[in-house]
Amino acid sequence: MAGPLIKIEGLRVAFDGAPAVRGVDFAIHRGEALGIVGESGSGKSVTWLAALRLLPEKAVVEGRVSLDDENLLEVPVERMEHLRGGRVAMIFQDPASALNPVLTIRRQLGEALALHRGLSGRSIDAEAKRLLDLVGIPDAAGRLKSYPHEMSGGQNQRVMIAMALAGNPDLLIADEPTTALDVTIQAQILDLLQLVRRETNMALVLISHDLGVVAENCDRVAVMYAGRVIEEAPARDLFDAPRHPYACGLIDALPTLDAPRRLVAIPGVVPDPRRMPQGCAFSPRCAHAAPACLGGVPELRRLEPGRRIACARAGELDLQPAAVVPPVEIARPEVTA
Repeated sequence: MAGPLIKIEGLRVAFDGAPAVRGVDFAIHRGEALGIVGESGSGKSVTWLAALRLLPEKAVVEGRVSLDDENLLEVPVERMEHLRGGRVAMIFQDPASALNPVLTIRRQLGEALALHRGLSGRSIDAEAKRLLDLVGIPDAAGRLKSYPHEMSGGQNQRVMIAMALAGNPDLLIADEPTTALDVTIQAQILDLLQLVRRETNMALVLISHDLGVVAENCDRVAVMYAGRVIEEAPARDLFDAPRHPYACGLIDALPTLDAPRRLVAIPGVVPDPRRMPQGCAFSPRCAHAAPACLGGVPELRRLEPGRRIACARAGELDLQPAAVVPPVEIARPEVTA
């Protein structure tokens, strides 16, 4: 296999001395889909905001983010502006805060097309209309003249997806891209992202709380907790047989249709970054915690080919999740480019 498209090594992020990301390492290859899951506060979004240098100045970022041979944390600002949106694009979780309320949709889409693809004039209008058609916005030509406040939350989310695709990126980071959409449109958008992946060999990072969506759309999954990756494995392997107690807990918290049962919640909450527990950060909430779990922060190590886990008891626990995560099955309208 060729080398990774992007590789994150030892990424750490702190705000006012409080660690939000505590040494994240993983790599993504061309055409691959990586899912990132975990509770709110686990550091999923902050990892990628840091990688793209989109955090405020008070954030202290350390480590290396290699895109081919370039370290994104060190390249000049002008070069970063070219790479961000061009080679690496991001769909933000909240379109209301990502779109400029005083600029038309045409102006905002046109800026991306001009900057990253060199288009101008009528070429921008034609391509902007095509992108809005692609993401399923009716009356695309008319909507180009609209402002964000004149559109629904779901339509603004689709505009954000169109803007992310405008630069034909090598890597697309989708942070909860279907949060504001109904189930039918969610299926269309996910099919669209898969279509673009197949046709362009684009890599995809899907950050989501919906494990069913991740199971269907991702080749590999990284489970994050308290600012670290605590398990990484092929998607089907992880959902069939999780090896970390936290990953097993996430799966057990899901409802099932074929065998109704009482949901098993993970006790407690994600720890405060300023008061991290001794040893493994998950140990206060873990039913399998042992004295070995307090001896230090467990290293993310290779357990078997394609699988890494950060657990002091890795290999000795026999975890049996009660829930099974099936891929999302939805009747899907045909998506065409």
